[in-house]
Amino acid sequence: MTHMIYPTTNLAAVEQLVIERGEGVYVYDNRGKRYLEGMSGLWCTALGYGNEEVIETAERQMRTLAYSHLFGGKTHPAAMQLADELAEMVPIDNASVFLGNSGSDANDTQVKLLRYYFNVIGKPEKHKIIARERAYHGVTVAAASLTGLPPNHAHFSLPFEALGVLRTGSAHYYRDAQPGESEAEFVSRRAQELEALILAEGPDTIAAFLAEPISGAGGVIVPPAGYYAAIQAVLDKYDILFWDDEVICGFGRTGADFGATSLNMRPQMMSLAKALSSAYLPVSAAVVPGYMHEAMIQPSAEVGIFGHGYTYGGHPVACAVASKVLEIYRRDRLFERAAELGEYFQARLREFADHPLVGQVRGMGMIAALELVADKASGQPFGDNAVGGYCARRAQEHGLIVRAMGGNNIALCPPLVITREQVDELVDSLGRALDDTLAYVSAEGLLVA
Repeated sequence: MTHMIYPTTNLAAVEQLVIERGEGVYVYDNRGKRYLEGMSGLWCTALGYGNEEVIETAERQMRTLAYSHLFGGKTHPAAMQLADELAEMVPIDNASVFLGNSGSDANDTQVKLLRYYFNVIGKPEKHKIIARERAYHGVTVAAASLTGLPPNHAHFSLPFEALGVLRTGSAHYYRDAQPGESEAEFVSRRAQELEALILAEGPDTIAAFLAEPISGAGGVIVPPAGYYAAIQAVLDKYDILFWDDEVICGFGRTGADFGATSLNMRPQMMSLAKALSSAYLPVSAAVVPGYMHEAMIQPSAEVGIFGHGYTYGGHPVACAVASKVLEIYRRDRLFERAAELGEYFQARLREFADHPLVGQVRGMGMIAALELVADKASGQPFGDNAVGGYCARRAQEHGLIVRAMGGNNIALCPPLVITREQVDELVDSLGRALDDTLAYVSAEGLLVA
């Protein structure tokens, strides 16, 4: 075993699978076994592995300008091009773009930008951020505090109160609805709960509400119809910014350019990463409206600098790769393809709705989850996450990589370049894993009789 501390891992169970290479939608381990990468790595390798255009772009940029920073008035063409492309692409008027390296640092940056903006316009009390239960927004100190998953909080003593993090309920109707509550009633209750929280804290103290269009690590939670319209109405009423975390949903995953488009959201801020470069190199973007940027210019001049930035933010190779990836998305109409193939993907997965272990199949475009339950009729969950983990391991044995998360949810997020035949392969392997898991829970007496 190496001396590495592994991320987001049971530290007592490391180095179980060594991935050596990738090609298309497949990866290969150090024994030569092939796996269909049903999670696009960590929701990110939209173009799959070994795209020669992207590789050649990285090589060309390395030979031209391998590194340059953006501090102190310096810039370079690759960063300027990417920022301008994103500003034109996002549904935010006169957008400004801050470049970083990961979704976590993009969200950390957004926290600082919010504080900076409200401080310089004379509203220092307006700094609290409302995030949701079951949400995932990253693992840096601020981003982890915004995340609503207890395993990401355990033992870290995160400064929730100091950061002004407030928590409201998730959009998970299947798991969080009250007995007999319709979807419309659930949406209304969530909006009322949000308004009550705002009034209790004071609207003048709250800067933003943060949400993923579809919550990823919380279990691929697709909100009920009308959810974001109801939330937006509350935010508009109290002049609170809507901050959209598009790190997982952005760039085709939901069958559109952004999850916000698919779900009719109207954000003022957006965080981008992952498929922005198809994960070929680390890059992220924190996008804010132009009026926020403009308000910061003179105060930064008075101090002498805008005192925030990363050594590798706007890295020229990462920016060049991201611009090439965006070009490929547009040229090959991959967002439209994700919508079309997504219908087939979702239909194939819904075939598991009758499986004895599956309480719900949910998803949109090329992202989905199956929630495994101990009692199909009532939706009673298993007592811990072991069943989902077992199913993921069995899928791996059958040559498919999936991820168990947010309880016993089996998440799926294949590369956008997957074919119908490969979708069939994915579904066949997943079916075998589910049957193996059913045999296991039956033998262990874990199903509710």
